[in-house]
Amino acid sequence: MNVVFMILSTILVWIMVPGIAIFYSGFVPRRDVTRILFDSFLMFGLAGLLWIAIGFPISFEGNNFGIIGNFKHLFLSGIDLSSTYGSTGLPTSVYLIFQMMFAILTPALFLGAVASRVRIRFIILFVTLWSIFIYYPMAHIVWSTNGFLAQLGVLDFAGGTVIHINAGITAMILAITLRDPYKYNNEQVNGNPLWILMGTILLWVGWYGFNAGSALNISAQTLNAFLTTTIAACSALMAWIALEKIFKGKVTISGICTGSICGLVGVTPGTGYVTIFGSFLIGIISAISSFYFMNYLKYKLHLNDYLDIFGCHGVSGIVGSICVGLFATKTVNHNVVTNGLFYGGGFKLLGVQVIGVIFTIIFVSIISIIIIMGLKKLFKNQVGIKQLSLELA
Repeated sequence: MNVVFMILSTILVWIMVPGIAIFYSGFVPRRDVTRILFDSFLMFGLAGLLWIAIGFPISFEGNNFGIIGNFKHLFLSGIDLSSTYGSTGLPTSVYLIFQMMFAILTPALFLGAVASRVRIRFIILFVTLWSIFIYYPMAHIVWSTNGFLAQLGVLDFAGGTVIHINAGITAMILAITLRDPYKYNNEQVNGNPLWILMGTILLWVGWYGFNAGSALNISAQTLNAFLTTTIAACSALMAWIALEKIFKGKVTISGICTGSICGLVGVTPGTGYVTIFGSFLIGIISAISSFYFMNYLKYKLHLNDYLDIFGCHGVSGIVGSICVGLFATKTVNHNVVTNGLFYGGGFKLLGVQVIGVIFTIIFVSIISIIIIMGLKKLFKNQVGIKQLSLELA
């Protein structure tokens, strides 16, 4: 039953990739839709093959300095895929393919930051280098039992640091380095509400595989993750309605869809560690934080992240990861060694979570900038494109 459950969870996470493509396509001008869809679906081939060729071994096989695995099993050579992987109780092949979906989804999350603004060859090289030097080390550092943040005690149930902060920071760096500063002219974007809603539905459904599936079996933690995922999304959605009504005077379909996604992002790192009430509060806190950034702070910073990828995934990912230090409790998951601040554990776990967040921000920022600057020199000012084209030119 656990294997069947994990196969179902893998399929649900797979659905999230077209889900994010449809969601983003609802916000962009019509001329950018094709490129959004193309770049997102490209990740199945590019990031998927990278994971098989090199990603899984250097993420989860062996250990070097608590930062990276080993390079001894390229293309899975020498790995017994039918054997049980570690303490998961799952065949290695099942755990591998589940983690593969995360490696595919994460770059699909941030590519919208430069949709139809850079050449496809830049996308291919950037995602390749980003996967090798950022995503795989982050997966090892946080999720491998030998990773140094895991050893430190950082808790990330389903990807607050590895996926959401990582994708959010990467999107912000791409926006800063490859797009002009944003100049707000009180313009109104004509999006497609149906695409936004359908994308949100696919993402929300897929998130059950994303969060509940991260328990790796059918257990009390699985059921708790399923419930907390739902409640955080619902509370964030309602909080967004209140915020739009108070500060904008009207409620929008794009707003409540965005709010629910922020709640899903915010609860992801703690979904298997926090109580029902904790997830309710995390959803509200995530919505308030992301709303403030998207509607006020982004404009003050002139950040040209027009899909609000950092505002949603980055901000809510940061907030959610820190909230684990407030709301995590042993009564939900015995893997919580020290309770969060609000459950009598003091500031220890909160401090550890803050360290994890700070490390992720610094690490992803520095390596992303190095990769982008290197590629810009390689292409010699030919990174951008003047018009939409799917040719590898």
